[in-house]
Parts: sequence; C-alpha cells; structure tokens
Amino acid sequence: MKPAPFQYHRARDVAGAVRLLAELGDDAKAIAGGQSLVGMMNFRLARPHHLVDIGGLRELDRMHRDAAGALRIGALTTHHTVERDPAGTLAQGFEVMRRAMAWIGHLPIRTRGTVGGSMAHADATAEWCLLAVLLDAEFVVHGPLGERSIAAGDFFLGYYTTALAPDELLVEIVFPRTAPHAALTEFAERRGDFAIVAAAVDLDVVDGAVRGGRVALGGVAAAAIRVPEAEAVLTGGGSFDACASAAAAAADPAGDAACGSHYRKDLVRTLVRRACEEAMSR
Repeated sequence: MKPAPFQYHRARDVAGAVRLLAELGDDAKAIAGGQSLVGMMNFRLARPHHLVDIGGLRELDRMHRDAAGALRIGALTTHHTVERDPAGTLAQGFEVMRRAMAWIGHLPIRTRGTVGGSMAHADATAEWCLLAVLLDAEFVVHGPLGERSIAAGDFFLGYYTTALAPDELLVEIVFPRTAPHAALTEFAERRGDFAIVAAAVDLDVVDGAVRGGRVALGGVAAAAIRVPEAEAVLTGGGSFDACASAAAAAADPAGDAACGSHYRKDLVRTLVRRACEEAMSR
C-alpha cells in the first residue's frame, strides 16, 4: 500500500510544467488532486519515476463563459467548484454539469479531484468523460510546440488512454454549446462507487417536442461512446422507450466480475430511458 520510489518536482507555471514533462520523458506524470493517480501508485499499478506537481497553477483553476457563450473550464477546477457554481456560470444551459457532480465519489474526493485530472485519467465510466463526448467538448493542451485543440471524439483512445503526448499538459476544456435539456444518470453497487453503466442524453426540444438529440454511454466500451442508432430514433420521432431499446441493442459490453454482458445491456435500456425522461422534465 505504498508507492514505488519517485522524485517530486513542483511546477511554477504552465511553461515550466511542460518543460519538466519534456525533460523527464515517459517516466513522468503530472499530478493535481491525485484522487486517481495516488491510489494507483499505492497499489503499484502505476510506477512513475517522477511526479510533476501542477496543483499550484492557479491560472488553471477557473470556470467562465466566453464572448461566444461557450463554457471554458480550467483543468484544475475541482468537481466541488462545479457542484457549487458560486458565480452562477452554469446557469442557462449548463446545469447538467452541476447536477452530474453528485455522482462523483464522495465530498472529500470532489473537493480535491479536478476536472482535468478526470479527463486525462480517461476512465470509461467517468462522468466528465461522458459529458465531454455527449456535448462535443474540445480539449486545449500545451506542449513544447505550443497550444493545440483536440476534439472529444479524438481525445479518448481506449482504457485510460488519451491523445495527450507525454510532454503535453491539459489546460482547459471547452464546451461550445449549451445543453438545457440534458441529463446524466448511472448505476453503481453503492452510492459513490465507480459506475457499472452510465448514460447521458442531450435532447433537441422545439416547442415542447423532441426533434432529435445525442445519446452517450459509459461502461460499455473502452471509452465513453455516442450511440447513433439511438440518436436516429429521436430524430425520427420515436419514443424514449424505442430510443432506450435501440441503445441497448447497439451496445456490446463485455462481462466482468461486477456483472454480465446481458445485465449491462438491461442497464443501458433502463438508464437511457431514465435520462431521456429527466432531460425532458428540464
């Protein structure tokens, strides 16, 4: 229950963090809240030789709407900051993020854990990863060659794997459009545990009628995924039950110690329908 030996480095700014990551190479990991990495290190599932502490980079702890109305969340913004939304930044279109924070672990974890850390960790059931895929988020990263932006569809590559290069640092996540009729729900063995299956929907509602929408699932593949088959049902005017059944039919989850494949498909059906109903009620 103790990590392997490592060297500690403290970054003073983004440029310094990138420089350290470039110099130290593949044996280095950035650490912020440490709610995922420290646990993996204690179990020796991760053995970085160097830790680059970016927790002091206050310029990455911010959440605001830009002139175009997009939501921009700094990588070091904590889950609890989003949950509290002290400045009302999430009002009028991004309330789904505040509500989704209740599904993340427990209060101490939400107080220390960061949005960027969750995204970079890329757990297939993580709430932030699911929201990013659902809402077409863009990831702003800094590296030795400067800044680049990565679409959510290109960012998550598989189990705990992203398009971030070893010498790049995630600095900001951008959600370009509002989602007033969106909802996220999930099922876990106990409240606060990792989700077995998670589902999120974003409905296009015009004059009280559903004209289309987006459906995303977590826990059924190596990364959070969109489900075009279920989205086509919404676009065609189908019912929420038909949408949920289409999502379950399209999902091909593997069984594991938590539950079997068929049970996961049943969970998909239940959770998608529940998310649709909640989103519509908003």
